[in-house]
Amino acid sequence: MDVDEARTVKSQLAAYAGELLAGRVSATAAAVRAGVAIGLAPRPDGSFGVAVRYPLGTSTARMVARRLRAEAGPVVDVRRTGRVRPFVVRATRAPVPTARAVGETRRVRPLRPGVSVANQAVTAGTLGGFVTVAGDPGTFLLSNHHVLVGPSGRTGDPVLQPAPADGGSAEDRVGTLTAFVPLTGGEPALADAALARLDAGVETDPTYPVGALAGVAEVVGDDAVQKIGRTTGVTDGRVTAIELDGLVVGYGSDVGELRFDNQIEVEGSGEQPFSAGGDSGALVYRPSDRRAVGLLFAGSETGGENGRGLTYLNPVDEVLTALGATLV
Repeated sequence: MDVDEARTVKSQLAAYAGELLAGRVSATAAAVRAGVAIGLAPRPDGSFGVAVRYPLGTSTARMVARRLRAEAGPVVDVRRTGRVRPFVVRATRAPVPTARAVGETRRVRPLRPGVSVANQAVTAGTLGGFVTVAGDPGTFLLSNHHVLVGPSGRTGDPVLQPAPADGGSAEDRVGTLTAFVPLTGGEPALADAALARLDAGVETDPTYPVGALAGVAEVVGDDAVQKIGRTTGVTDGRVTAIELDGLVVGYGSDVGELRFDNQIEVEGSGEQPFSAGGDSGALVYRPSDRRAVGLLFAGSETGGENGRGLTYLNPVDEVLTALGATLV
């Protein structure tokens, strides 16, 4: 199928999911409440299938996924995702989170993409890159809402590099929380993103690790992608789904489960995961042309073709538009 045909089948399957779960508010809500996400699955030959994703351990979701596959046949690409959560470091005693990381957890100056960073009240995530904002002469660092804001952060909060879980303290402040995309329970989200204004005198190196990014791009196929993150360092992967609607991400007791639409899915190359806890906030780019395609925010530790989990990205143009920012 071409992309338009795949979008039509995607819409039909979302409606069918609603029929399978009669009595729900809407077809889309029905699929979401069952834990089923539906999107497009790009294929190596340039064609598209329909991506259906469901978490392990949910019998209703498994039933819906199987019925969707039976309804549409081999055009449906069904994968189990495992439980999807934001990819910050889980709360645990240091230095365990640091010791297990192969990425950059120490204090790094000049600041560069891929290093440990977080709000003073968050464990640890990743500095994705640097941006400017129209009408403001400052430079800002880009990461996730749940990295720079957390469950209760406020504008003006200190942002530390390295992050608290990696030994960061008040002396490691590099900026302050400036702007973020709200995450509201009960409403579909498109981006988990935030900015911190860098303090005066903090130097940056936006060219690390592959040179200056050439801009942004929209994912249109099974693109080969790469990222650098605080936990897993530089990893390679391939896009396995786009325009994924109904992705349910568990943010814990403070926020609950949030639904994301129009997301991008990536699987790690070979037998390696593309990301792990602590990589939230990393910019994902195509190494072929050094164009950013997404902001890493969540994933699962199991599921996918290689069993090592799947990673989820906000489309980078959605992130930048929401924040009124331009990538440096």
